[in-house]
Amino acid sequence: MACSAQADEHSYFSSLPVVASVSRLPQRLADAPTSVTVIDRDMIRNLPIRDLNDVFRLVPGFQTYPNTTEAARVTYHGLTDEEFSPRLQVLVDGRSMYSPAFRNGTNWALIPVAIEDIERIEVVRGTNAVSYGSNAFLGVINIITVDPSVVRGFSVSTSYGNQNVRDYSLRNGGKLGEAGDFRFTYRQQNDDGLRDRYDWTDSYFSRLFDFRADFALTERDSLQVSAGHVDAVTQRGRLQVFGSTWQSDPGNPIRDFEQSNSFLQFQWRRALSSDSDFQLRYAYSVDMGTEAYVNSTSATPYIYDPWGAEGSRHEVEVQHNIRLHETARLAWGGSWRQDTVRAQTTLAGQGDVSRDVARLFGNLEWKPSSWLTGNLGLSGEADRFAGTNVAPRLSLSFHLDPENTLRFGTSRAYRTGSTVDYRGDWYNGTKYQFRGDPDMPSERMDTLEIGYLGDWRDWRMSLDVRLFHEKVYNRLLVIDRDEGNNAIPDAMTAIQDVRMRGVEYQWRWQPFTPTRIVLSQMFIGINADFMPSALANTSNSLWNPGNNFAKRNNIDALSQYGTPHRSTSLLLIQKLPYRLEFSAAGYWQSNMKWSINTEALKYRRIDTRLAYPFRWAGLSGEMAWIVQSANGAHFEYKAYNNPADRIVERRQWLTLRLDF
Repeated sequence: MACSAQADEHSYFSSLPVVASVSRLPQRLADAPTSVTVIDRDMIRNLPIRDLNDVFRLVPGFQTYPNTTEAARVTYHGLTDEEFSPRLQVLVDGRSMYSPAFRNGTNWALIPVAIEDIERIEVVRGTNAVSYGSNAFLGVINIITVDPSVVRGFSVSTSYGNQNVRDYSLRNGGKLGEAGDFRFTYRQQNDDGLRDRYDWTDSYFSRLFDFRADFALTERDSLQVSAGHVDAVTQRGRLQVFGSTWQSDPGNPIRDFEQSNSFLQFQWRRALSSDSDFQLRYAYSVDMGTEAYVNSTSATPYIYDPWGAEGSRHEVEVQHNIRLHETARLAWGGSWRQDTVRAQTTLAGQGDVSRDVARLFGNLEWKPSSWLTGNLGLSGEADRFAGTNVAPRLSLSFHLDPENTLRFGTSRAYRTGSTVDYRGDWYNGTKYQFRGDPDMPSERMDTLEIGYLGDWRDWRMSLDVRLFHEKVYNRLLVIDRDEGNNAIPDAMTAIQDVRMRGVEYQWRWQPFTPTRIVLSQMFIGINADFMPSALANTSNSLWNPGNNFAKRNNIDALSQYGTPHRSTSLLLIQKLPYRLEFSAAGYWQSNMKWSINTEALKYRRIDTRLAYPFRWAGLSGEMAWIVQSANGAHFEYKAYNNPADRIVERRQWLTLRLDF
């Protein structure tokens, strides 16, 4: 394994890697139609992290925070108002993590993969609705797991640290008959989250069971089978002072938010010829969540479960890759999925609500000469609730020489709402809380970008720069249309047009064999204009007497500061004498807003990892000491008028792994 890691490291820094997440065709980064950040297995292994979402702090333009009383979020370029961040597509071995139960968002507590099972992550920085559908609006995270053929024997690990960090994992891999390989992983995580509490409690518990088996059926046919289950529990609710003690708020009591995901997936691949292959994928998943409690402060007490839902998904996808000519390749195909969701609170009295979405897609790569690569993509999507959307993309890459490429691209993407956004019906016993809008428009984003790629192999250095202009039309936001009238429900409303302009880059350098450096930065400016329909003098508008200028100012601030205007990350991986390995990651960002009522203040954070891989008497493994926020506490997620909310203090833990 050590030799393999060294080989991967050498190949990475000797040339830019091949990626398949942008156009669904294997391409050099220099030929891809937009910017991609690749996080390889060796880098992931050396990061001072414990949660998967922390990986994306290193990607330019990305922001994240961990599971607390709110679900963990990962977002790119802001637009962060909804809890499960529904504008960023997340894939694990081709299967989308978007969940009908969690309102078409990604629940990071239920990502069905352990960090040690990740082979690589390809992060598409920029819309990719052409390849992955309407909700790949801001970008795509494609998590590719380890091939079972490289996992042999047993591996056990445990982590123990402050804030009640108690983690355990077991992994086993081997042969299945003559033609198959498997791996199985069990992982359990537990912590008490952030130590500094004010009017809330924070704890986290999760369990993962993950199985994958690959079979070589014939010389041309292969089958991949994946199955698993994840469940997690986080805390919701607030505390209030009664007398001199903190107690659970009767109107918003401390409670468990229980979540789970179960899935099954089959992927069949057939090599039709040396220039053509066919893929068929079927996936089935079930997501559930509940935080049910009885609101005793209501005039008519009833069961209140705003995130309580059960959702299922059937998905079938086919894809054909073919070389049309020595200068042209095509990836094309189609998919169909059916989402079904049941929610006692937000879809009251409707039972199972089903939604069908069908899609056709195609990506054409054209290389008429060594100095030019063109990419043309087009997809069409027919949604039972949202209607039909067509997403095009065009890019041209000019290879100035083997080490320098200049890219120009333009694209259009759409984002559709969740089933609750279209069909919701939510009354909390006192107020008509929310009602869906069957005619709600889709968000639209038009993108212009200029990219530069430098691949300087002699210096073992690379540079990826992206200049972007992204215009979002019909930005959707839940609006309380009249705070003074409980009979008028909130609604998901097209409220603004948002313009984002900026530059981001990632620079990688391996000056010496034992040293790796990765620097990422983003600088962005955002302007937002209220749509005329949102300001018209009607009962549904922000000009309604029940609303005020402060609310409009808060919405405007949310759009303009939904992402930090400046953010930087720096990673150093250093091999030391005596087989020690050291890494340090630093993060700096300006202030931003996660929602209308919360913000993240300007902060800097330093995380470190010191590890000792060992081999003794046929036993191998690793000991590691990880410290997060080594430079001290900072606000990572702060509610207004609550000075002690979500303070991230120093967290440290020891990890021991044994391989048999």
